[in-house]
Amino acid sequence: MRNLNLDQLQTLIAIADLGTFAAAAQALHLAPPTISLHIKELEARMGAALLIRGRRNTELTPAGTALVHEGRKLLAASDDLIDLVQRRASGREGLVKVGVSAGVSVRLLPMVLERLVERNPGVDIKLEAVGSADAMLRLKAGTLDIGIVASPQAVSAGIRLIPWRNDSMVALLPASWDAPDVVTPEWLATRRWASFAPATQMHGLISAWFGQAGHNPRPYLTMSYPGVLKSMAAASQSAAILPMEEVKDQMHEEGVQVRPLSPPLMRPMALAYRELAGPNPAVASVIALLTEFGS
Repeated sequence: MRNLNLDQLQTLIAIADLGTFAAAAQALHLAPPTISLHIKELEARMGAALLIRGRRNTELTPAGTALVHEGRKLLAASDDLIDLVQRRASGREGLVKVGVSAGVSVRLLPMVLERLVERNPGVDIKLEAVGSADAMLRLKAGTLDIGIVASPQAVSAGIRLIPWRNDSMVALLPASWDAPDVVTPEWLATRRWASFAPATQMHGLISAWFGQAGHNPRPYLTMSYPGVLKSMAAASQSAAILPMEEVKDQMHEEGVQVRPLSPPLMRPMALAYRELAGPNPAVASVIALLTEFGS
């Protein structure tokens, strides 16, 4: 039995993403007959029709959808394997996959990467935006090396958790608002405010801050990206509660104002990583570096 041909799989995924054989041929730098041959051989290998060819666009069959969904994982694993072999051949230490949850400062991570290049040029970090719960699952499955996650997290066999940061939260408000010196749940509950998506720990943290004061206001907007929440405040659309670390670069901007919260609200974070049977110098160096940026 012949194994799955990854070039043919890549062709199918390109057609699924781009919509036509011609667009896939152009993107992959292949002749149109080669694209057609890839799909013909792949369908023969699978024993199933994978595409429905229309007059303008090409659509996936249910079988094709399943193959594309799982095939993306195969291509990613193939890229990782090639990278691993090339790193070992060139004497470089390795690639460390770090899952980053919503709300981790976009100011902090570039500093971590810059410091890593200075100290360990043979180690690369691949950052992936992933929620805390998913990060814990992926650590368990071995598809992440380190997770920057909300704390606390449930104890999981084989996964170690160490406290990392405990950042204070602040209110980011439009400059046009007549705001008090300190923002309380009572004051903010009557204004338009945006929050992190309900599936995030940050959403629960903010909801609990309101709830402890006897309020349960619904946010005007929910998003998983701090940058969007910040832009809403800058555009005078809504307030947002964010980590102080996230808004330091906006402290003196004209379009927004930053206020402390009362009662204070803290956002605890932890580093999660797999406990391996043997040492992994690359992962250890990244953990040590991240620890230096803790608080």
